[in-house]
Amino acid sequence: MGYFGCHLSAAGGSAAMVETAVSIGANTFAFFTRNPRGSRAKKEDPADAKRAVELLREHNFGPLVAHGAYTMNLCTAEAEDRAFASAVLEDDLRRMAALPGNFYNFHPGSHVGQGTEAGIEYISAALKNALRHGYPVTVLLETMAGKGSEVGGTFEELKAILDAVGSDSLGVCLDTCHVYDGGYDLVNDLGGVLAEFDRIIGLDRLGALHLNDSKNPFASHKDRHELLGQGSLGLPTFEAIVNHPALRDKPMILETPNELPGYQREIALLRTMQPL
Repeated sequence: MGYFGCHLSAAGGSAAMVETAVSIGANTFAFFTRNPRGSRAKKEDPADAKRAVELLREHNFGPLVAHGAYTMNLCTAEAEDRAFASAVLEDDLRRMAALPGNFYNFHPGSHVGQGTEAGIEYISAALKNALRHGYPVTVLLETMAGKGSEVGGTFEELKAILDAVGSDSLGVCLDTCHVYDGGYDLVNDLGGVLAEFDRIIGLDRLGALHLNDSKNPFASHKDRHELLGQGSLGLPTFEAIVNHPALRDKPMILETPNELPGYQREIALLRTMQPL
């Protein structure tokens, strides 16, 4: 049985998110650890987190895939801003300890003209600092579309970060829209893309997937998500992904432009693609 879910609002608390996920047929989900367009975080509630852990176990959930704020740029040009982003990352991992054994995914960052090598160096330093505490969470670098000065648009760039950090608590989240827009042809050569990922990074470092169709054509470097089957990837690609032996047991998070009823339909669709 696959693990399928979507992004849920954390406003009502952790236990409420689990209950919402169950109501739409999900058995994993993603949530933002704080305001995705800012830095403010919800007040911690240990009792709520404990109840959420109980519900996750009761309903046989797969690992969750929390998401760092979009504004957390670990390789921005200003030293003060980098330090702030690093502190946010460190605090997020501390907070994730209340829901142990799950994933924390984030966009590596944009080097804003400093160069990819400098960006990788800054990102790696921040990760080393945050991971030194040994919190019970695995951090995932998200594959990016290679837009502008984004770091992480190639498997080689992600591998460079993994090597520089040197931690078993660091892996990769593969975003289908980003990868396809970035020039990896999931539509016509899924096996080849995964073989390249395995050669460069290692499939053992792949923790989770974001399932998104793309509004743009192959290798466009645009990063605009679309509903499943309504973009350039198409439904057969997603059927191949959810049934691939190297992927089928990974948590898969929908980030399509949807509300809860739409996510419920897409989760049901994915389950029809993946027979028991």
